[in-house]
Amino acid sequence: MNLKQIQADIEQGEGLHREFKEAGNQLPRNLFETICAFLNTDGGSIFLGVANDGTITGIDPDAATQMKTDLANLSNNPQKLDLPYLLFPHEFELEGKTIIVVQVPLSSQLHKTGGHIFLRSEDGDYRVLGTHQLAGLINRKLSLFTEQRTLPFVTMEHLRPELFERARRLMRSTNSKHPWADLSNEELLRIGGFYSEDRETGKECLTLAAVLMFGTDLAIQRAAPAYKFDCLLRRDNVDRYDDRVMIYTNLIDAYDQMMEFVEKHLNDPFYLEGDMRISLRDKIFREAISNIISHREYTGGAPARLMIYRDKVVLDNPCTLHHFGEITPANLRPFSKNPTLCKFMIQLGRFDQLGSGVTNINKYLPLYAKGAKPVFNETHHGFELTIPLAEAQVTGEVTGEVTGEVTGEVKRLLSVMNGEMKRTEIQSALGLKHEDYFREAYLLPTIKLGLVEMTIPDKPRSSKQKYCLTEKGKQLLESENRTK
Repeated sequence: MNLKQIQADIEQGEGLHREFKEAGNQLPRNLFETICAFLNTDGGSIFLGVANDGTITGIDPDAATQMKTDLANLSNNPQKLDLPYLLFPHEFELEGKTIIVVQVPLSSQLHKTGGHIFLRSEDGDYRVLGTHQLAGLINRKLSLFTEQRTLPFVTMEHLRPELFERARRLMRSTNSKHPWADLSNEELLRIGGFYSEDRETGKECLTLAAVLMFGTDLAIQRAAPAYKFDCLLRRDNVDRYDDRVMIYTNLIDAYDQMMEFVEKHLNDPFYLEGDMRISLRDKIFREAISNIISHREYTGGAPARLMIYRDKVVLDNPCTLHHFGEITPANLRPFSKNPTLCKFMIQLGRFDQLGSGVTNINKYLPLYAKGAKPVFNETHHGFELTIPLAEAQVTGEVTGEVTGEVTGEVKRLLSVMNGEMKRTEIQSALGLKHEDYFREAYLLPTIKLGLVEMTIPDKPRSSKQKYCLTEKGKQLLESENRTK
């Protein structure tokens, strides 16, 4: 969401998908009634620091950070929002005043606050009182979100206990005090929204989402027979493939296996963001793979595919159309086809937030592929993402070549490498006295070619930093030694 979109939304006034609230220096008392209503109805945006008539009243800038923290924590707290749904508030400056904007998606589940269910209408939020309203709401969500399809045959025996442990470790790696990390398997399923009421029997059952996230491979194939992610390298043989991995397993492992396929076949150029080295490849494809997982229609007959060509990567998958045509940062209106799966992957640190894929890929791809722009499209066949590449970015892992100029200085550096070495040790082995010259002529070109890597890439200036040969570096060194 950008300032232009925010101004346009405020000019339209309050309505079914927009709510204005004056806030001052703390969250409004009825905020979670609106959040609950948006989650249960069609989603929407909440503007804190805006009066009912659209006047920008602003919030206390000194309180903005704490208000955003409180909102994120409370949205993930089942005592405040049952079931929790982690939200990401954003701070903007408009007319010289600070406002907070919260985008709330449509959820596939029912949510309560203060023990009550709320819905949204053009007139505002209202509490659900009659069972007929509740039944209509449940039926509508089940028809929209097949991830909530109940599976009466599934029990805890059809789920893999080690995946729950892995999920807890991932949660702790992103937040050492994550409120879900100490829950039992059953509690984790409940707070994650992996149970739903079967319409025929009235009994509570595990859902398709639960099996996709934690199920055995056999249970997944029984619940979704057509489920498959197909990863293809089509660099030389575009009609068939040069390399292929077919993935039928749970989504926690499937995410890792798709990332491994990308890492195997695409280069990762050296790039500093400020004084920190980041992986442009991971930034882009983390979002791309998150997209095909969160937008996939898992009951459809076609597989989701990740296809790497010489000049592009194409990811496509069957989905229920919501925004037909091209999706850009300007017209982005986040809508998850699988909110439960998406929400849980956010807790695992695999996703950033709903809608971040379009924003982050547009930000980092031009740096990765020399000004290239991604194309997000919803077609009659489903969702498709095209990521243009520079040809040199497809690695030589299949044929062994190194892309880029291997200078004499690079070859000399490779020849003195012996295990993990400090910068000073490499420089000394080369007999070089000037650090700047060593870095510019030797070290940085070798890292950019992917021949040498840091042992602590997240802290490039660490006093404990060392360097070592990559597999590609070892292969090139062996080739050079054979020709001598």
